This record gives sequence, C-alpha cells and structure tokens, in this order.
Amino acid sequence: MTHLKRFCLAIVLPLFIGPAYAQDQAPAPEADAPTPSIFFDANGVDIAEFQWVNRLVVVFADSPADPRFAQQMEMLEALPEELAERDVIVLSDANPALKTALRTKYRPRGFMMVLVGKDGTVYLRKPLPWDVREISRSIDKLPTRQQEIRDRRLTQ
Repeated sequence: MTHLKRFCLAIVLPLFIGPAYAQDQAPAPEADAPTPSIFFDANGVDIAEFQWVNRLVVVFADSPADPRFAQQMEMLEALPEELAERDVIVLSDANPALKTALRTKYRPRGFMMVLVGKDGTVYLRKPLPWDVREISRSIDKLPTRQQEIRDRRLTQ
C-alpha cells in the first residue's frame, strides 16, 4: 500500500505544484512598457492630423548644428513623459532647404520654438530655447488643458 500511495503522490503532486512553481519562475511582466516616441521630423507632416488630438511643439533651426536647436532638443528629450502627459508631439525642422509646409506656415527666421494648441492656434513663439517646465506651465494655462484637468478630476 505504501508503494501505491507514493506512486499516486508522484503522479498527482506535480499536477498541483507544477503550475504554482512555473508561475513563480515566469519572468515578471515589465512594469513600464516602452512608450511610443513623441519626437518626429517635420518633413511631410500635415498638422491637420493633430488638430483636437495633440498639441505641437515645433522646433525650427537653419541647421541641426545650431547650438540653440541642440539645447532645445536636449531639454525636450530630458522629460518626454511631462510632454506626453499633456498630449504634446515634438516636430523638428532643421533644414530650410526642404521648405516644409510648417516652414511656409510659421515662417521661422533661424531658431524658433512654436507651441500650437489642439485647436491649431499658435500660443507661443520663442526665439530662445525653453525648458519643459516653462512649456508645461504655458500649456497648463490653456483653456483646453484646464478642461482636461477638470474632466480628469471628475472621472477619478
């Protein structure tokens, strides 16, 4: 009888222990899945696609070697989650020879950073780099952002 019990335990026990053991050994799901990039080249972009969906930060320069352009992009890339939280897409245009639709519309002279609201309105034009904190404060004052904050409070 003892051999029969051992035999049954040897067959049945792994059926119960196996799944629990496998669950403990399974790799943990990643806490933070990679977030999609918010940075895009402005060439060929139709800003109408973003209306009522995203705010735009458009960074212009006459060359990617412009120190103001490099500084602005570094500041934006340092805190992408702050921008993503505010539905911001960053478009960069550092080649005036391409004559993009954005260059035609906003007519930059050298370096320029433009903040465009979800409604398509230009809210800021800056000739010098701005950090994410300053941009975020400006966005948070916009009427559509204020409404988003109120809506978020109601759903929580």
